Amino acid sequence: MPKFAANISMMFPERPFLARIDAAARAGFRAVEMQFPYAFEVDEVAGAVRDAGVACVLINAPPGDWKAGERGLAAVPGRHAAFKESIDRALAYATALGCPRIHVMAGIPPSGADAGACRRAYVANLHDAAVAAATTGRELVIEPINTRDIPGYYLTTQATAHEVLRAVGADNLGVLMDLYHCQVMEGDLATKLREYMAGIGHIQIAGPPERHEPDTGEVNFPYLFALIDSLGYQGWIGAEYNPRGDTLAGLSWLAPYL
Repeated sequence: MPKFAANISMMFPERPFLARIDAAARAGFRAVEMQFPYAFEVDEVAGAVRDAGVACVLINAPPGDWKAGERGLAAVPGRHAAFKESIDRALAYATALGCPRIHVMAGIPPSGADAGACRRAYVANLHDAAVAAATTGRELVIEPINTRDIPGYYLTTQATAHEVLRAVGADNLGVLMDLYHCQVMEGDLATKLREYMAGIGHIQIAGPPERHEPDTGEVNFPYLFALIDSLGYQGWIGAEYNPRGDTLAGLSWLAPYL
């Protein structure tokens, strides 16, 4: 049976950020994930996770200057020093939280950037980050993201992501397959799950096209959940969606899996 983690960066927006962790636990989730916990001291976040009795299974590395439009640094040439700082900070948080996995965002290369330079920066940065993560027993994941939500994002398809895995060659690097982003960019979700399962380090869901609960929209998620089980996936599935209304009122999709 699939096991689900609540993404508290998007779910439970009715509550203050750290209070969402306890709200997720009370709703039946045994794990949480979060995008950017860095506005809070790590001890505060770790305490909230511990008090709620849940596992933290995924965080994002700092993405650079979000307000200035940065969406990660890994594939942006000339940002190696800032990228390394972001990984060091993410590893410190992940270690304190007991979080096994960090999502490393590729970023939006500047207009006119040389494609070869972006690729070389991406592979080299991921290699260095994977080496650093291995010293603390952490895994890294990279995520193809659709260009409707983040125009210009560097990594957009499953095939490219798995090609990057092969180029980096690190045992602790995998792909975060977000079925919402994959549906928007490519579709054919079942086939891609079968093709790429060996390299998938984490899965996320939301109902396309609006990115709401996975019980509405154009995707048959119960079918995909059964397929994911049949393929032997043992990891968590992150519920990373914008609730249509009150988060608790929209959790009927979760009931069969509790």
